[in-house]
Amino acid sequence: MGLVGSGHIDEAAIISAAGDSVWASSSSFVLKPEEMKAAAAIFEAGNQAAIDKAYGEGLHIAGEKYVATIVSADDNIAMIRKGKTGVAIAKTKQAIIVGHYGENAQASNARATVEALADYLRGLGY
Repeated sequence: MGLVGSGHIDEAAIISAAGDSVWASSSSFVLKPEEMKAAAAIFEAGNQAAIDKAYGEGLHIAGEKYVATIVSADDNIAMIRKGKTGVAIAKTKQAIIVGHYGENAQASNARATVEALADYLRGLGY
């Protein structure tokens, strides 16, 4: 997966925009069905309750609980963190890209990497 090869992301997945299927994933980065649905919900138009829940209760990704730091449904981006690690999430028309970054990575670089793939997929109509 190209995200992991960037050096800014250590694990990643691409799921459907509906949050009901995994299209690609790092072998050790397994998202549960309820995690995919929660990630998809924060990008649903008018679903402020899902955004509020992400801020208030956090968001689980690959079995880990993260605290939401940025959730912008309008910009189709979310950043969540746990200590020095975190996850950048971006939505396209048909997909959601989830990229985990480790302790030695910069959140801004992880976000830029995930957003670049999202922009590329948008350009292809995905």
